[in-house]
Amino acid sequence: METTQVTVAVRGETSPGEVIAVVGSCESLGGWSHEKAVILHPHGNDGNTWTTIITVPKGVVAKYRYLKGFFLESKSAGGPYQVIVNMWETHQQPRTMSPTGSHQNIDDGQFGIHNEVNCVDSGWLTCQTEIRLRLHYSKTSPVSITKKKFKKSRFRIKLTETTTLEISMISANGYKSRHSQPECGNALEPSQWTEYNIHTMDPYNLELTFEFFEEDMGEHVVQGDAHPGFVGTACLLSSSFAESGKDFGVATLPIMGRNSRQTIGKVRVDYLVMRPIQGLHCDMSSSFTKYWKKRSTLDVGHRGAGSTHAAKHHRVRENTIASFKSAAQHGAAYIEFDVHLSKDSVPIVYHDLTCCISTKKKNDKTSLELIEVPVKDLTYDQLQLLKLAHAAAIKENNDKDLLDDEEEVDEHQPFPSLTQIFQAIPEHVGFNIELKWICQMKDGSWDGNLSSYFNMNTYLDIILSCVLQRGGKRRIVFSCFDPDICTMVRQKQNKYPILFLTQGISNKYPEMMDIRCQPLRSP
Repeated sequence: METTQVTVAVRGETSPGEVIAVVGSCESLGGWSHEKAVILHPHGNDGNTWTTIITVPKGVVAKYRYLKGFFLESKSAGGPYQVIVNMWETHQQPRTMSPTGSHQNIDDGQFGIHNEVNCVDSGWLTCQTEIRLRLHYSKTSPVSITKKKFKKSRFRIKLTETTTLEISMISANGYKSRHSQPECGNALEPSQWTEYNIHTMDPYNLELTFEFFEEDMGEHVVQGDAHPGFVGTACLLSSSFAESGKDFGVATLPIMGRNSRQTIGKVRVDYLVMRPIQGLHCDMSSSFTKYWKKRSTLDVGHRGAGSTHAAKHHRVRENTIASFKSAAQHGAAYIEFDVHLSKDSVPIVYHDLTCCISTKKKNDKTSLELIEVPVKDLTYDQLQLLKLAHAAAIKENNDKDLLDDEEEVDEHQPFPSLTQIFQAIPEHVGFNIELKWICQMKDGSWDGNLSSYFNMNTYLDIILSCVLQRGGKRRIVFSCFDPDICTMVRQKQNKYPILFLTQGISNKYPEMMDIRCQPLRSP
């Protein structure tokens, strides 16, 4: 096959160590793989023009995009680069080239701008780990002081470490994000959520130090001190995350006084560790994470053909293949359903975190004893074989599900697998996939009385892999009431959008503990 030498050029500013690269549909452009993207080289005096020469098939249309990132040498000899994508172009219609001669020059103008439209997005977790540390007043103040002379002090906190760091602050008055901190850190406010985002290639060997400063400078300030108001430090070792076996939780750290080895108090730090999806690579052919098309309202089948556990009359049970097919046949553009994992890690479709097991035998309608159990404690095969009921239906004294399922065919059975749903429902019907996760209420209780659940990274890796491998051209949106799940979904993949669900001000549903889930109220 004849080829063409194409010289491409694009302009864009980069940070130290960062490069611009190009990736596209043909083999010489990496086949949409970020690991095989072609690195451009700075040209000119300002260093903001990047160029390279690519050999592509002559007369064949090739699609391509530019990205900014870090290209790190592989840990194995001769292996591909470890590529961290910081920013990439996400136009629905990527750039194209169709070379006809032996040589061609293409000036693509400014990075991110194609057909006069600026469309870029941040990258996802490819090989790096992201650690988020949070300080907030969801329960009580994150800082507890025992030293008498600091009892009435207000503190500013600064995190010091050597890896890429971003600080975010969320409050009712707005959202701020910055890459640097004031010399004496940021103040702690009851209505504010302070978050530190750390990106690292070595997540288990970080030493993170919180420095504490008095916000109100008083008699304790030492004249000529390099850091006026500095009172102490608290140290967090990232290896403790691995030792705990948890990817999210709370670490309580002692605050050591500046001039002694005595503790002056403690600080409570929430942590979240996010890792790349294991065994699956996202390509760069398309992205809908921020895509929004102005169009008329769509019909969405809630749990398929609607909620049925509390209904007096229903033709098909909710969250079954039959229900989803019924919604599709009646013109639903999307169907909405809830997904979580069985004990043996099979993604299954069911609304509640718990279900009720009947101990009565089939066709025996004289006795009925029910036991409520977490769905996560039953294997996929057990869920298919046992006689089950919806926990919410039992609370409403509605055992219709139990009495009517004696002779149900497969499509009417509860607990279909997510794979079965992809296979059974036409591709033109979109999916709104709600990811089930436990939530803590403001009164301290937990959804489904479950205070512990799956490893969050493992849970999402299994579900996301299933969707990414079977999604095809189907329109898909994820949703969840848990903000950390939403964050992880956004960081683990680059294709589908995630919707953060909130219940607003409600008399029906209890308020959640997490300050990010609480409704905004006028002062």
